[in-house]
Amino acid sequence: MIGVLGVAGAMYAVNGGVPMGSDKGADICKITVTADILNVRSGPGDMQPIVSTMPRDAVADAQDRVENGYRMLGDRRWVSQEFVALTSDSTCR
Repeated sequence: MIGVLGVAGAMYAVNGGVPMGSDKGADICKITVTADILNVRSGPGDMQPIVSTMPRDAVADAQDRVENGYRMLGDRRWVSQEFVALTSDSTCR
């Protein structure tokens, strides 16, 4: 019994004090829209086709990836960094 607890404790310590398999150590990347209406584009550039729009104060999951001043939200979904702000709980850059 002590051996099992010792291994579990070591795994907990190695994982930065977060239980193995826990989402608490996961990166969070979310944005809030600061423009009245934000165009969501299919690629990282203002010449890319608009695939949808988002209203002011909308919150969305995002990726840590930024290219040409555009943040990736997901597959073929990009928004201008100029018109979004990271939420206070975001750990992305």
